[in-house]
Amino acid sequence: MTATATANAVEHAQAGEVLAFPAQEPARATRDSRPLRLITCGSVDDGKSTLIGRLLWDTKAVKEDQAATLQRDSKGKQNDLGLPDFALLLDGLQAEREQGITIDVAYRYFSTDKRSFIVADTPGHEQYTRNMATGASTADLAVLLVDARVGLLEQTRRHATIATLMGIKQFVLAVNKIDLTDYDRARFEEISHEFRELALSLGVRQVTAIPVSALKGENVVYDGRASMPWYDGPTLIEVLELATTRSAQTVGFRLPVQRVSRPGESFRGYQGTVAGGSVKPGDSVVILPSGMVANVTKIVTFDLVRNAAVAGDAITLVLDRQVDVSRGDMIVAIDSQPLTGLSFDAQLVALQAEGIQPGKRYWLKSGSRRQRVQVQPASQLDLQTGKWNQAEQLPMNAIGKVHLAFDEQAIFDSYEQNRTTGAFILIDPDTNNTVAGGMITAKRSALGGIHTEDARVILSLPADLADQLMATELFAGRREEAEVRRVSAGRAVEIIDDIDG
Repeated sequence: MTATATANAVEHAQAGEVLAFPAQEPARATRDSRPLRLITCGSVDDGKSTLIGRLLWDTKAVKEDQAATLQRDSKGKQNDLGLPDFALLLDGLQAEREQGITIDVAYRYFSTDKRSFIVADTPGHEQYTRNMATGASTADLAVLLVDARVGLLEQTRRHATIATLMGIKQFVLAVNKIDLTDYDRARFEEISHEFRELALSLGVRQVTAIPVSALKGENVVYDGRASMPWYDGPTLIEVLELATTRSAQTVGFRLPVQRVSRPGESFRGYQGTVAGGSVKPGDSVVILPSGMVANVTKIVTFDLVRNAAVAGDAITLVLDRQVDVSRGDMIVAIDSQPLTGLSFDAQLVALQAEGIQPGKRYWLKSGSRRQRVQVQPASQLDLQTGKWNQAEQLPMNAIGKVHLAFDEQAIFDSYEQNRTTGAFILIDPDTNNTVAGGMITAKRSALGGIHTEDARVILSLPADLADQLMATELFAGRREEAEVRRVSAGRAVEIIDDIDG
C-alpha cells in the first residue's frame, strides 16, 4: 500500500467508516546477487553434457532459436524417448559432435528466481585433465557424475582429488542413469557410501548425493518421486540455489600490479584487480618485494573516484609518495602481509606429456609476476589407495607435491587462504608450453623445514626501525627464519603491551 493510500485510509477511519484494505503481496524470496560458479566432472560418458543441457532446458535458459537449432541438429540422434540430444547445447566443436565427447571447457550462464549460475562443462577423458583443472580453478562447487551401472572409476577419483586441491569444498554426487538400473536404491546407496569415504579421505565433508536421470530430467530441476518414491532429498537445482560462494576477504588487501599508469607528470597510478581484502583512502600499504611503505590517497576506476575497493574490483591506486613499483610487484595491507621467501612447498598437476623433470628450471607465473624456479618433485598421489608415494619425477596427469626454489624473492599466500595469490602455472622455457598448474601450501626454510604462518618468527615493527633491522648483517643471515612486518608506531606499542600483559 502506498503512503497516499495509507493517509486516505486513516482519514476514512477517523470518519467512522469501515474499510477493506487490499491484501498484502506475499514477500518474495531474497535473490542472491552473487552468481554461483560450478563445474561438472567425472569419467567419460557419465552424462555431464547431457545433465547441463537438461538443466538449461528445464530452467528455460534455452532461447527459441537455440531450441530450433537443437531440434534440427538432433535429427537422427533421438533417443528412445524421442527427446533431443541435450549434450549438443554444450558440445560446440565439430570434433566433439562427431565423437560424442567433450574436449574443451564450455561455460554457460543460467538463472532461477533465487540466483544466477555460471556452469563449466569439463571433459572426462584423461588426456584432457588439464581442461578440467582449468574449470575447477574458479569454481565454488563441483557436481561429480557417476554412472550408476559402473560406479566410481579412476578418473572419477582423479577429478574429485583435483577439485579438492583447487579448494572446492562443496560436492554434489549425481548418480546418473539411475533409470538404467531400474531405480535401484541399494545401488545408489552403495555408490554414495563409497564416494563419501573418498571425500572424507580428501578432507571434504559437505557432500550431497542425488540419484538422477539427466536424460529424463528426474531430480534435476523437477523431482523424480514418481519413479523413486524412496528418495525424499533435494533436487539438483535446489542444492545449487542454497550453495555458498567463497569469499576473497579471508586475507588482507592484495593488489598484483599489472600496469603503471602515467598519463601526465602530475599523475602516477598503479593498476590491477584487487585479489583479496579491501582498501580505502588513508590505508597504509607495503609494496613487495621492495618493502617500501606508503599511504593510499585515491582510488580511481574508469569512470569515477571510489571511497573503497574490494576483491574483484579493477582499480588504479594512487599513493602519497614516489615509490618504485613495476609490473609484477604486489601492493598489500601493512598489517596482513603474504608469505615472502626463496623456497616454497606446493602441490601441482602435470599437464604435458613430458611431465615434471627433477631439478629442471621453469618459468613460474602467478598473476602478473613471472620468475625462474627450480622444481624438485617429492611425492605422487596414488589415486587407487589415496596414499602419497615418494617420486623423483611426475608423469602427465600426475598429482604431486614439489619443492620450489627461486632465484629471487617470491610472494604468495597459501592457496587455502587466497586462490588468486596462491596459484601458479609452470611454463617450459624451451617450448613455452604450460606444463603444470599448482597451488602453494607453505613456505620452506633454508634448512628445508616447513614454515607455516603459525611457525614463522614474525617481527612487527615501526617502518623506520624495520628498515634499520633489515639492513643489519645479523638479519641478512637469517632472512629465511623471520619476517618483518611494518606497522605504525601506535600498533607496535599495542603489540608490546599485549606481550607484557
